[in-house]
Amino acid sequence: MAVTVGFLYPGYSAEDDYPTLERILGAEVALPLVHTEMREDAHRVDALLDIGSAEVLAAGAERLRQQNVSAVVWACTSGSFVFGVEGATRQVRQLAEVAGVPASSTSFAFVRALRALGVRRVAVAATYPGDVAERFVDFLADDGVEVSSLASRGIVTAAEVGTLSSADVLEFVAAHDHPDAEAVLVPDTALHTALLLDELTARVGKPVLTANQVSVWEGLRLVDAVAPQGLGVLSGRRTE
Repeated sequence: MAVTVGFLYPGYSAEDDYPTLERILGAEVALPLVHTEMREDAHRVDALLDIGSAEVLAAGAERLRQQNVSAVVWACTSGSFVFGVEGATRQVRQLAEVAGVPASSTSFAFVRALRALGVRRVAVAATYPGDVAERFVDFLADDGVEVSSLASRGIVTAAEVGTLSSADVLEFVAAHDHPDAEAVLVPDTALHTALLLDELTARVGKPVLTANQVSVWEGLRLVDAVAPQGLGVLSGRRTE
């Protein structure tokens, strides 16, 4: 039987990365997705706090519960790290209570993926405005991750991020590596990266971790499944 991990995804932008990754990973992995309410599409702190609110996520988690998933991941980096580590921890605890299965979020997925790779120093190529991106840096710092450089593209809406071409993504990420960084993080789940994982790492010459990639890996980790080939540098990786 397939391992089934459910995802809560805000609005519509790069949600098609999940069926794409499901196809790439093969018949043993199922990745059902539920769209959560997005009252305002904005990478702005107040809007993100609403996007990741307990009320919004509980409604989505209940729908996933009805699909008999084995784990749930809140597939929104900014809608989790904006709450800080304490708030993001509370967020996934509440998700687990509603869904009745283990839960996590993309922000924690990045932290755990870095542990699995043994990486402690990174560059961040963020599509968000600068003030939002800085909150991701703070979230990483709480786990002892040092950010050697931070690039902010300044895009306000997830919808616009989702329209960026593969060539644009490759160029943006490659341009914002840093010689001191051991890996490059690309933290927006609104960005299409499912078909670019190996190309991104080859282009940069070091591990590149993207939001939808780490979200799927984290979901598999929650059910103690080893990620099959198809998740770039995280294929076959485990952590605690």
